[in-house]
Amino acid sequence: MELIRGLHNFAPRHRGSVVSIGNFDGLHRGHQALIARLRTLAVQHRVPVTVVCFEPMPREFFQGAAAPPRIADLRGKLRDLALFGVERVVVLPFGARLAAMSAQAFVQQVLVDGLGARAVIVGDDFRYGSKRVGDLALLKAIGAVEGFSAEGLGTVELEGERCSSTVLRAALAQPDLDKVERLLDRRYRIVGRVRHGLKLGRQLGMPTANVHLRRPPALAHGVYAVRLAWPGAPEGLPGVASLGVRPTLGLTACLLETHVFDLKPDLYGQEVVVEFHKFLRPQLKFDDLDTLAAQMQADGLAARAHFSQDLIPS
Repeated sequence: MELIRGLHNFAPRHRGSVVSIGNFDGLHRGHQALIARLRTLAVQHRVPVTVVCFEPMPREFFQGAAAPPRIADLRGKLRDLALFGVERVVVLPFGARLAAMSAQAFVQQVLVDGLGARAVIVGDDFRYGSKRVGDLALLKAIGAVEGFSAEGLGTVELEGERCSSTVLRAALAQPDLDKVERLLDRRYRIVGRVRHGLKLGRQLGMPTANVHLRRPPALAHGVYAVRLAWPGAPEGLPGVASLGVRPTLGLTACLLETHVFDLKPDLYGQEVVVEFHKFLRPQLKFDDLDTLAAQMQADGLAARAHFSQDLIPS
């Protein structure tokens, strides 16, 4: 998959695309339906499947710390888009300049001049341009002049409820991992690169692979039974993970710490995928490290029990 960062990196070879635009946070079933339609159009027009998204997301620019937490960071989003067959992703830096761009200018510079769009498909509630004045009707009107078709994809429902990032975010906050899996059609996962940490887990008998999270994700802080995958073990191995700010240590940065059972792989610098299988308990503050260590061992046993149950024939 090709990544294009910013309008200034458009090249003549990028002209000729079928395009969708949006945040694609979480890549739930609604997003998947949109991309499936995009792939059909790509075959018809014999051009690449292209997605345009924004970094930061517009609500993060306008609302700052009050913006809803992300379901996936950019690294995870790009990985999922590639898995669903997207061939090009345009990441536009969202700042004051882009926020002030008119809807007509946005379509002209991105879809017409930059990508030479043959077809554009968006969610039926998609808005764009300064003050969000651009809508599907305007997109169709410009397309009729510039030579591209435009269509909106209707709402995708699951169990009588709209499948959306808002609904998915609420399920992650509970956390209701069964509902999350239904909305995503897969288990929730976090992608990140393993960095050095305090090595406290090693001192307490449970070494961990640590992923520092610049933005706290939408998933509730707590301890989970997980599978950890990396290039050396792409199928993933079972383990236990703690997501949160480590209140016992008085820290505030969000960290994902994963212990893989019966293995001590050297994962520093490697990209890993943590897949969440079961919520075990919320994040707690302990009086001392001995109590924390005892709870960590108990968490490990609970996670092992979960995966052992998965192996029992029904």
